[in-house]
Amino acid sequence: MNKPVYMDYAATTYTKPEVVEAMLPYFTEHFGNPSSIYSISRDTKKAIDDARLKVANALNAERDEIYFTGGGSEADNWALKGVAFANRHRGNHIITSTIEHHALLHTCQYLEKNGFEVTYLPVDEEGKVKAEDVKNAITDKTILVSIMFANNEIGTIQPIAEIGKICREKKVFFHTDAVQAVGNINIDVKAMNIDLLSLAAHKIYGPKGVGALYVRKGIRIDNLIHGGGQERARRAGTENVAGIVGLGKAIELAVNNLEAHNKKLTALRDKLIDGLLKIPYTRLNGPRDNDRLPGNVNVCFRFIEGESILLMLDMEGICGSSGSACTSGSLDPSHVLLAIGLPHEIAHGSLRLSLGDGTTEEEVDYALKVIPGIIDRLRSMSPLWDDFVKKGEQ
Repeated sequence: MNKPVYMDYAATTYTKPEVVEAMLPYFTEHFGNPSSIYSISRDTKKAIDDARLKVANALNAERDEIYFTGGGSEADNWALKGVAFANRHRGNHIITSTIEHHALLHTCQYLEKNGFEVTYLPVDEEGKVKAEDVKNAITDKTILVSIMFANNEIGTIQPIAEIGKICREKKVFFHTDAVQAVGNINIDVKAMNIDLLSLAAHKIYGPKGVGALYVRKGIRIDNLIHGGGQERARRAGTENVAGIVGLGKAIELAVNNLEAHNKKLTALRDKLIDGLLKIPYTRLNGPRDNDRLPGNVNVCFRFIEGESILLMLDMEGICGSSGSACTSGSLDPSHVLLAIGLPHEIAHGSLRLSLGDGTTEEEVDYALKVIPGIIDRLRSMSPLWDDFVKKGEQ
């Protein structure tokens, strides 16, 4: 291939030209502070209102239920800390799962240090949370349930509507991290009984550094950032106008193109999975059916390390990621892969390839041409493979 083959769309996406075009005037011509009263500031205030409506429409929410943030991690932090501290008079118990993003898991750990109790629900071998487990975990002290809509590593889509129904019946607030789901799944916060929802622009071909939190009317939530009256006095700080405009445009494009987007990515995903599973001693992580994100592929190759796979893929011009946390200085593999029951030695050999709007069938073919050879070379150097072969010969 003459250009890099980017297969890490779950990590971030490029910013679409239409989004960049929508943003540009707000860096130069329409640069006024939205909190001021003169005309150029009224222009930026209107742009924010228009973007807020676009986000609301994408979720079937009301415009004044959308609050802009600095990204998905901030939205997760705000949802959990905000609800926990504002409602601790009702209880101190929170329910989540073992496969959440670290933005949520680390927030739960912080809350545990501040007097809250957290239940971490297990998942099955495909990474699914059982709605019945949520129901059974709720006590009279439970104030919040937070289950991610779709997993960022193995692509598992959770039974969100079923969990939301249980939470509404039990009068417990329900938050979902939908960073990976928005733009890939049709989301209706009303029909799904979602009380709070986090999203990020850079996962849907928008700019980095901007996201949003949906908060249903009537939810008590403390501020995370103090200092000003922005976002209806809920989130202080001069607004990132260009970024917010970009988010609005990106989510509008994503919703309008959802059916075609999903059809294309599902076909490419299935072709890539089928090809990779032809490699001996390879397993698919996560579900194979419609409960998987359309662009997500996550496999484990036995007897080798995920970091080595990434390095050799990079030499061939392919950008992917691994469930292994080797590159972050940790010797532990992905908490998600461990949670679905994989032993350490298998979880370490994981590869996630996530596809997006820029992915072509030619790129999938190229990956399927290159990867088997990489796996063979790495296994030939692996003492684990050598031991396995020797045992097989005995």
